[in-house]
Amino acid sequence: MSVYRRFRNRLRIGPVEVGTYYDGRGREMHTAACTAPRCGFSADYHDRSAAELAARAHRCSA
Repeated sequence: MSVYRRFRNRLRIGPVEVGTYYDGRGREMHTAACTAPRCGFSADYHDRSAAELAARAHRCSA
């Protein structure tokens, strides 16, 4: 089974993108993912504010 997430309400904070999606159970989730090469940071959150805070506080190690 493939997981296809349709992101909406996307926001870019530096190299990190924050997006909102619905998980497999219909709950609204928020993700923060770094787009820098070789970084690999990504995390899911229940609150939009937590995802945006993670995006603002992220420092790439790459």
